[in-house]
Amino acid sequence: MKIQNAFRLGLVGTLGIGVGALILYSVASLSTIITYVGAALFLALGLEPAVVWLERRRLPRWAAILIVIAGVGAVVAALVLAVVPIIVDQVSQLVEELPAIFTRFSSTADWLDQLQEQFPSLDVRTVYDYVSGAIVEFVSNPDKVSELAGGVWQVALAIGGGLFAVVVVVILTLYFTASLNTMKRGVYQLVPASRRARFADLTDQITESVGRYVIGQASLAAINGVLSFIFLSAIRAPFPAVLAFLAFVFSLVPLVGTLSGSVIIVLVCLLPGLGSPLTALVAAIYYLIYMQIEAYVLSPRIMNRAVKVPGALVVVAALAGGSLLGILGALIAIPVAASILLIIKQVVIPRQNER
Repeated sequence: MKIQNAFRLGLVGTLGIGVGALILYSVASLSTIITYVGAALFLALGLEPAVVWLERRRLPRWAAILIVIAGVGAVVAALVLAVVPIIVDQVSQLVEELPAIFTRFSSTADWLDQLQEQFPSLDVRTVYDYVSGAIVEFVSNPDKVSELAGGVWQVALAIGGGLFAVVVVVILTLYFTASLNTMKRGVYQLVPASRRARFADLTDQITESVGRYVIGQASLAAINGVLSFIFLSAIRAPFPAVLAFLAFVFSLVPLVGTLSGSVIIVLVCLLPGLGSPLTALVAAIYYLIYMQIEAYVLSPRIMNRAVKVPGALVVVAALAGGSLLGILGALIAIPVAASILLIIKQVVIPRQNER
């Protein structure tokens, strides 16, 4: 090989590596924006089935979009007006009861005796001495206190960032919903004309599947939230509206959301001064039964028409998506897996059979 060719090869290779590194750095720097765009596009696809349904009723698309957005806004406003005052009232009650709870904790003799009776195999007093000593050591250390204050400030910044993210995602969702057909037609133009019709058909099937999945997951979360509020109010659990809202939010996450929310609710019912072991036991039994009903009755009937993915692949996809993109990855993992299966069945396998 000549020296000029070697120099040219090395120069092109170096430039290629630099461009690749620049692309990876840009993607990493724009990861937050990409997450916002992905979440907004996911929500826009969730609204698309309702828009299409109205279009089939001979409404123009702009009117269908306006009606769907107004309906979603009305539902959100109704939930805010109905739930938020209750949550604020119950949170204020919790804040008011904190001194009494601390007072109960301060009278350690009776409290520790009760815990020892409930857990006879555990040396409760030794555990209490260890935890209280660690707390005293932590509070007496100025550096630890300053770290705690910094952590509180970080939490406040995270809450503000979360509110900003919600606003951005809502705005992007409105734009994507209004221009979804235009975006799809623009993508179709990038495909050769001979394959354009097939590509458009696959894209429509995938977007429709994602939309039905979003609606189905939101329906399951709403069912869990409403039933949780009714049940927790019936057994007089502490702060049923707050716990029901937690159940709704956690149920939006597939596979592990309902389980995680149920565990948190049971633990809250077990806290001294708020609930009781009997309330926690009843709540645990209820959520065990509900999770079975959701897994074998509600979820198959609601999700069967949305996505058809084998159970093992659902678990793998949800775990992989959660590891890569957190909650957003867990949300989109199942429809992405269903889309890949659809492409394999309708594109890859037919091509293999032709050979």
